Amino acid sequence: MRAVVQTVSRASVTVDGEVVGEIKDGLLVLLGVTHDDTQATVETMARKVYEVRLLDGERSASDVGAPLLVVSQFTLYGDARKGRRPTWQAAAPAEVAEPMVTAFVAALRARGATVETGRFRTHMLVESVNVGPNTLILDL
Repeated sequence: MRAVVQTVSRASVTVDGEVVGEIKDGLLVLLGVTHDDTQATVETMARKVYEVRLLDGERSASDVGAPLLVVSQFTLYGDARKGRRPTWQAAAPAEVAEPMVTAFVAALRARGATVETGRFRTHMLVESVNVGPNTLILDL
């Protein structure tokens, strides 16, 4: 599992002209799932994302109650080392990835997080205003 975590003053996901997820002053989490991810991976990543000290004053979302916007992003497992066309072989197929993303969101909520999401298998417009800018890649 791989996550790109950004501090944002605001972020939103729009699908077909409708805002389906939106946060202010929190974390935008782009989440990629690979073939060997398990429920244990989900739990570890949820803990790391929620407790990472990326916000002002070296605080975490769990410290300050900051919301999270989670967006599935299979392209985080793209490989473009050969040629110009990336392969997606390391990304889990949608039927595997979707339940893992859902479990990740559930694990965050079980920790007390306020979580908004994108919409799986749709063309999403993701808008964000990065603060800092602070961006971190977490890879499990």
